[in-house]
Amino acid sequence: MTIDYSTFPNLTQDNHRPTSQPTNDENCIAHAIGARGEWWEPIIGRFWPIGPPYYNHRIESLVRVYERIGYVVCESADHEPEYDKIAIYGDGGEYTHVARQLAVDGTWTSKLGPDDDINHATPEALAGGAYGNVVKIMRRRSADHENAKCCEEQNQPALQ
Repeated sequence: MTIDYSTFPNLTQDNHRPTSQPTNDENCIAHAIGARGEWWEPIIGRFWPIGPPYYNHRIESLVRVYERIGYVVCESADHEPEYDKIAIYGDGGEYTHVARQLAVDGTWTSKLGPDDDINHATPEALAGGAYGNVVKIMRRRSADHENAKCCEEQNQPALQ
C-alpha cells in the first residue's frame, strides 16, 4: 500500500480498502468511467476527448468532458442503483480528482494517481486534503442497470 495518509485527513482504516496495487496505466478521470488502461489529461501526449476552449484543468472543462458521455450535474451523492455517479473534486477552480460510485453497494472507487485504487465509503473520505473538496456530483442512467447486481446482498464487510 502506498497511500500517504497525511494528504487525506478524512481517510481512516475503517472507511476504505485497497483494491489494487500501484500502477501508472490509468488515472482517476478514466478510472471514474471504467476506461481501464487509459490516462485522460489535457496535455500533449495524453488523450483528452474535447478541444478548445476546454483543453485545460478547470472544473467546468471536466464537467463538459463528462457531459459529452452522458453525465449531467445532480445534487446528491446518495446511492441510486439505476444511475452511474461520479464526484469531481477541486481546489481553486481546478479539478484535482474524480471518484465513481459503485452500483453494487453505493461505495466509491478512486484511482489515487499512480498509487493504489481504493474503495471508500463516501466521497468525503478523500475531501479536505490533497484533493480539496467535492465540487460537483454528476450522474447518468446506467446502461446495464437491468443486469447489474445492485440490489443483492454483498459478502464484504461494510465500509463506515
